[in-house]
Amino acid sequence: MFRLPNLLTGFNLICGILCILFTLSGRIDIASFLLILAMIFDFLDGFAARMMNIKSELGQQLDSLADLVSFGVAPGIITLVMIILGVNEAPIAIEDYNGAASSYVYFQIQAWQQAVFYNIPNQFDASIKFLPFVALLIPFLSMFRLAKFNLDTRQSDKFIGVPTPLNTLFLLFFPIHFCFQFTEWNLQAAWVKQIFDCYFIAGISAVFAFLLISNIPLIALKFKTWSWSDNAFRYVFLISSLVSILFLFLWSIPIIVFLYLLFSLIENRQNKKHEIQS
Repeated sequence: MFRLPNLLTGFNLICGILCILFTLSGRIDIASFLLILAMIFDFLDGFAARMMNIKSELGQQLDSLADLVSFGVAPGIITLVMIILGVNEAPIAIEDYNGAASSYVYFQIQAWQQAVFYNIPNQFDASIKFLPFVALLIPFLSMFRLAKFNLDTRQSDKFIGVPTPLNTLFLLFFPIHFCFQFTEWNLQAAWVKQIFDCYFIAGISAVFAFLLISNIPLIALKFKTWSWSDNAFRYVFLISSLVSILFLFLWSIPIIVFLYLLFSLIENRQNKKHEIQS
């Protein structure tokens, strides 16, 4: 039971739990780091299992349980908080919070809780205060995604629907960028502020939540051979991702995710053409 792969899965779970606690305390910067750490442990548990030639039903179930917390509940809570932050369109008075994003986030969460649970009038009016609950679609549909993955035999060399870690990576762009740019938030371009608007974040998170349970075949980055002909889309995607990271830094996160979806759709269409021709 307590083999190395299972212990690494447990560390993944612990990171997810800590992420939720730090998020609700306003520390979305630390929470984001913890989810990245959870992704690393999620990779390492599978890597360790392959290296040690360990394959068990218990490990598979533990992995799904940990992933539901780290890549379902935790990103759902972070996105809920980001929607809360997107409600207030007034300019942020940085000096009121000593330049600390955590203080601003904490007080916004408190104001939202007062409006929703205690009916105290503030900037969260009756029509908008329930919008953050849209983020609960993420853990709700992640549950179905993870159960489906365990039973779907088609997902040996491809993913069917967006994997939960990829969805989490996409959603992490919002808190990470917000924390990095907080002290200069009032100087952000208007279109950037629109991306961080509560309705946009709620909408895009709902779209990606439903992509979790979609039947879209997506590239799995597993190389059975190293030949270009067998892995052309994988190589192009990896090269494009590296270039994006080098030149676009944080903005590379959503770009990499969209490139992944784009290359997957192109590869899927090309494969269908080959099947028809043959």
